[in-house]
Amino acid sequence: MGMADIAEVLWNDYLVHNPKNPHWANRDRFVLSNGHGSMLLYSLLHLTGYELPIEELKNFRQLHSKTPGHPEYGYAPGVETTTGPLGQGVANAVGMALAEKTLAAQFNKPGHDIVDHHTYAFMGDGCMMEGISHEACSLAGTLGLGKLIAFYDDNGISIDGEVDGWFTDDTQKRFEAYGWQVIPRVNGHDPEEIKQALTTARSETERPTLIMCKTLIGYGSPNKQGKEESHGAPLGDAEIKLTRENLGWHHEPFVIPEDIKSAWDATEKGTAAEAAWNEAFAAYEAAFPAEAAEFKRRMAGDLPADFAAQADAIIAEIAQKGETIASRKASQNSLEAFGKLLPELLGGSADLAPSNLTMWSGSVSVTDDAAGNYVHYGVREFGMSAIMNGVALHGGLVPYGATFLMFMEYARNAVRMAAIMKLRSIFVYTHDSIGLGEDGPTHQPVEQMANLRTTPRMQSWRPCDAVESAVAWKMALMRKDGPSALIFSRQNLPHQSRTDEQIAAIARGAYILKDCDGTPDVILLATGSEVGLIVDAAAELAEQGKKVRVVSMPSPEVFEAQDAAYKEAVLPAAVRARVVVEAGIKDYWYKFAGLDGVIIGMTTFGESAPAGELYQYFGITKEAVVEAAVGLLG
Repeated sequence: MGMADIAEVLWNDYLVHNPKNPHWANRDRFVLSNGHGSMLLYSLLHLTGYELPIEELKNFRQLHSKTPGHPEYGYAPGVETTTGPLGQGVANAVGMALAEKTLAAQFNKPGHDIVDHHTYAFMGDGCMMEGISHEACSLAGTLGLGKLIAFYDDNGISIDGEVDGWFTDDTQKRFEAYGWQVIPRVNGHDPEEIKQALTTARSETERPTLIMCKTLIGYGSPNKQGKEESHGAPLGDAEIKLTRENLGWHHEPFVIPEDIKSAWDATEKGTAAEAAWNEAFAAYEAAFPAEAAEFKRRMAGDLPADFAAQADAIIAEIAQKGETIASRKASQNSLEAFGKLLPELLGGSADLAPSNLTMWSGSVSVTDDAAGNYVHYGVREFGMSAIMNGVALHGGLVPYGATFLMFMEYARNAVRMAAIMKLRSIFVYTHDSIGLGEDGPTHQPVEQMANLRTTPRMQSWRPCDAVESAVAWKMALMRKDGPSALIFSRQNLPHQSRTDEQIAAIARGAYILKDCDGTPDVILLATGSEVGLIVDAAAELAEQGKKVRVVSMPSPEVFEAQDAAYKEAVLPAAVRARVVVEAGIKDYWYKFAGLDGVIIGMTTFGESAPAGELYQYFGITKEAVVEAAVGLLG
């Protein structure tokens, strides 16, 4: 109710969109960052002609409705992103505006502006208080995202009451310091002031704009207007009746008069706008056929038709080289090869590029060239991840961004949001265990891999060498139905020899790396840097006459999605003697070790010491594996 006047002006007079084609490439993007106001968005979608019938509004917050309590991407057409966790919506909007600017620089030609739209975001006091808004909005100013326009719903109210007791920032000065254009003291209930502010905002092309709107929460309610009670609780029947009278609305509930419905319907205007763009794109296509085909491919989210075959050739070449290198270096080598095939990649790192090894020879910073393909996010892990999600939501680019695995914790909720929305965001995490050594327990991840693996729709990969690293990248790049986490080591990892069939099996999440004749006595299973360890242990056990199978499991989630026959072939239920090894939290692995198996891993945080000493100290050694296997076999 407090932002309804702002929304009316924006949606009726400025927003360029086509309700009959919510996926039109050149539409303006609208993000309701203060997602608890979801009914405002649903009302706008219904009124302007999207496929969101009035029955869905009546089913607000009910099971399987298209109108859940917070906007959920993929439920109702026209909802551009899932919002609810405050501050992430505006960070997504920054990503959308970044994608627009990058694609415009990559594809537009003189006289042919086929990428030319705005990103609008509504945000409230809660978004302003969340640290992620500082991270994302600071970077937006630095990058000069002039097509980004945010409205600040400055009503001075949050759930606890008037915010003066806990939020006294000078928001205008804060955003000016970020490099934004700020339009202060706009009456959020005066359409003419809102129009004037929007005209000023749209005329600024070098800086994002913040329009600060003074509003009243619960506007129109005689007794609840301006009070925290109207934040999340219904007004109540009596107050609703008074509000309708106060606003002069005398129609029955959910009844919209035909003249008002017709005035709001944006179908004709939106269809005309898209038709004009289609005509412009046809002229672009005639003049630049290769670029037009590339634009359509990328906006459809398709990889080049021959990508899989070329990727397999690259993987075979890596296998032939047989290098013993850190998997973070193997990741960079994969990027060097794949990056040349995929101009849609938009990489980045949270101030750790020399450690994460996320830059390759073709990396060009968007700071230096708007048509570039690499973002220096600075020390902003959470902001980076949410901005990546916005880039993925916009389309046309495939984002990857990196930090140390430990600092996934800072970005955790954005990673979860990527999984909820099934986004093609690729999260690169290096320094994956106690193997990073001297930086100590603050930097040594223990429970983080289990966290990622238990997140629905997330696919994590922890490769054991350069070959598995390249396969992990291929799988992440080809995946279109959710995010991937690629987890790499700081320390060198030995190359493992494989047949072509074994290389192909890596994509199934787990496979038999070394085997014995007949049914094994014991199965040794590991991921990442610990695979080399169990290979050595298997050799020693074989010398003792034991029949040993070695299983590498770079992606448990992918393995669990395989058919029952394949899973049984790799891990036969009859073989109960199993030793599972990973330099991470032990508890995750019981579903593969079984109650009769042994898990060698971490139960505490790490320590500061050289990596080799730490593996000895925590008992993650070849000797421990051999001892455990012998113990199981009696």
